[in-house]
Amino acid sequence: MRHLIIEEPYSRPAKWSPAVAWFALAVTAMAAALIRFGWIDYPSGFAALGAGILAALVAVGLSLVAFVRIWQEGRRGLSYAIRGLVVAGLVLAYPAWMAVKAATLPPITDISTDTENPPPFSRSRAALQARGGRIPPDPSPEVREAQRSAYIRIAPLTLDLAPDQAFEVARKAAERLGWQIVEAVPPGGRVGTGRIEAVARSLVLRLPDDVTVRIRPRADGTRIDIRSASRMGAHDLGANAARIRTFLDEASNLALAVD
Repeated sequence: MRHLIIEEPYSRPAKWSPAVAWFALAVTAMAAALIRFGWIDYPSGFAALGAGILAALVAVGLSLVAFVRIWQEGRRGLSYAIRGLVVAGLVLAYPAWMAVKAATLPPITDISTDTENPPPFSRSRAALQARGGRIPPDPSPEVREAQRSAYIRIAPLTLDLAPDQAFEVARKAAERLGWQIVEAVPPGGRVGTGRIEAVARSLVLRLPDDVTVRIRPRADGTRIDIRSASRMGAHDLGANAARIRTFLDEASNLALAVD
């Protein structure tokens, strides 16, 4: 006598979840590459990234629905649902981390080691051309206070070096960090202040931010101030503060080698 074996049907959301998740991964990877290499304008690129993230959220939703149906109805497809959830998690991990930063850090886009007198950005032709004609506005008192509260470690760097030596240290630090130096004016002249204008880019998408470094002589050496400002968005997600800390660490290490 033959026994009829009836297999439980697959959960449709479970089977769709990995397909949608892989689609989301492909869209976000393609959008990131297009933005990084400058093959698409920023608004279109960010729209494509948003579409990929939205697709990943849909894949997560399908996996969750599949888990419920598999539990309640005994349907098959658990491995599909898990696979979709994992792939979607790869897409959403970095945006989720950025969301945490956005929720815990103040919404500011301009950070300076001198909140009372931030280094001004150069208005020379070369600097303006590198910034696309943009001159970052001076931060408001509210923004300066928010920075002081959130980033207590951002402070000027004082070196026991002559101004010309400190200038070379600052320039070498910028070069080591891969910044595009637009203008470099050594200390001297009537006011004795030097400056370095540069464009720094983010690691993944290569988004441009503007940086200016001020080198001022002191009786006990040289003081270096740095200011970093984002070009786009209403929140830098801590990127400018991280950039300044990295520069200060690099300059400090180079200064020790000079000593």
